[in-house]
Amino acid sequence: MGIISTIMGLFGFGVGTSIGCAIGYFMFIYFQPSDVKDPVVRPLVEQDSETLQRMFPEIPLWVKNPDYDRVDWLNKFIAHMWPYLDKAICKTAKTIAKPIIAEQIPKYKIDSVEFEALTLGTLPPTIQGNRMKVYVTDEKELIMEPVVKWAGNPNITVGVKAFGLKATVQVIDLQVFASPRITLKPLVPTFPCFANIFVSLMEKPHVDFGLKLLGADVMSIPGLYRFVQELIKDQVAMMYLWPKTLVVPVLDPSNRAMRKPVGILTVKVVRAMKLKKKDLLGASDPYVKVKLTEDKLPSKKTTVRHKNLNPEWNEEFHLVIKDPESQALELLVYDWEQVGKHDKMGMNVIPLKELTPEESKVMTLELLKNMDLNDAQNEKSRGQLVVELLYKPFKEDEMPNAVEESDGVEKAPEGTPSGGGLLVIIIHEAQDVEGKNHTNPYAKLTFRGEERKTKHVKKNRDPRWDEEFQFTLEEPPTNEKLHVEVASVSSRIGLLHPKEVLGHVTINLADVVSNKRINQKYNLIDSRHGKIQIELQWRTSS
Repeated sequence: MGIISTIMGLFGFGVGTSIGCAIGYFMFIYFQPSDVKDPVVRPLVEQDSETLQRMFPEIPLWVKNPDYDRVDWLNKFIAHMWPYLDKAICKTAKTIAKPIIAEQIPKYKIDSVEFEALTLGTLPPTIQGNRMKVYVTDEKELIMEPVVKWAGNPNITVGVKAFGLKATVQVIDLQVFASPRITLKPLVPTFPCFANIFVSLMEKPHVDFGLKLLGADVMSIPGLYRFVQELIKDQVAMMYLWPKTLVVPVLDPSNRAMRKPVGILTVKVVRAMKLKKKDLLGASDPYVKVKLTEDKLPSKKTTVRHKNLNPEWNEEFHLVIKDPESQALELLVYDWEQVGKHDKMGMNVIPLKELTPEESKVMTLELLKNMDLNDAQNEKSRGQLVVELLYKPFKEDEMPNAVEESDGVEKAPEGTPSGGGLLVIIIHEAQDVEGKNHTNPYAKLTFRGEERKTKHVKKNRDPRWDEEFQFTLEEPPTNEKLHVEVASVSSRIGLLHPKEVLGHVTINLADVVSNKRINQKYNLIDSRHGKIQIELQWRTSS
């Protein structure tokens, strides 16, 4: 009977299971509940206010703010790098906190405050909604505004000694919600391509945490939690709420791109003597180019003295010195040609370390073909150039910031007319300029009948020049106008379509006199979509 019962039980289980599966499958396929309806999809604008209020916290940032950029990759990057970032941040925090603690503890009669443990845990912060605002301005900067959330598991333990007793305080369950503005500026041509990081908070942060003292959570004391919350918000806001900033230097100030001006070099080109004939008619049309090495600014030029082998100029130029130990003054004499390339007549170089500060020095230089001392052609006489040099270092209280580091305007160099100033025009770039037959753009500016040109950029609809031009004026150009034209010249030799005007703009200079500095983009007239970015500065000695 036992064997028969077992066999019948197994048979009944197998048959019952098979029949049950068949019936269940039939009911699942052929019987649908009548009370289940398809979801209704409606636009947000059609929702009532109560529904929107319930949904609003769940709506991602890219829906509420379309100007946010996706940064999924950044959250992944932070998560992967967090173990290393944790150690680096904690090390930096200790370095910053030590002098602050040492300064504050005597006020409260505390013997010492030390970190017994400091780690930010295994959970990295995240950027809410994988979105972040990014602004690109006309200045040399990049601005980012993420919304940061961090619910971490840090281990922060601080030991406090006072009156012969020691207490250990531990921070637990830390949560931080903040909306910082991170600005990378100035942008410089040296890796990592920005010199400083400026951090500001756009609103008071939310900081939530527990404090364990003697094994108990101090924050559970009635009234203490809210008091500490508001105290932290107010203290952080007092230090870093916009427009106040935390500045994190990235590049070493000794880096060449970050060097600050240390003085002014006044160069007076007096005259040249016994120059060689370059023209077919037995004369030359000389002029002199003056430039500092390691300086990206264009050369300064004297006027042209036509048909003269012993010209006199007596013209002064003021150059900003950043490193007198390594920089040198380059002097090049050219023969002006109405058509074609200008011929170089000779050159010489004066290292600035040979000059004595505050002492005027007159030098008579032999013109050379080049600065190669082993070149036999340098033994040939090419004439002489007489210059007068005066190097004036800045005093400590006169030391200006580097132009790249400040949005302000430098003072005009010494020697600028007292009632006037220095008009500085920087042609940065153009966008969407295009010619019918060729696009090799350059910019030509005209001020008081004088023309200056940038270099040509071949086959480029978005050229970048970053070239500076200066005009020393006897009086402010309040009623003056600046005309800027963007044109293109053909790279091929021929008379067909040699030049095309891609657009132009006329700028009233009254605004730059009152504002001292303007940096903006102008729409080009006679251009479909073309724009040009021009920075104007009015520098005075006061």
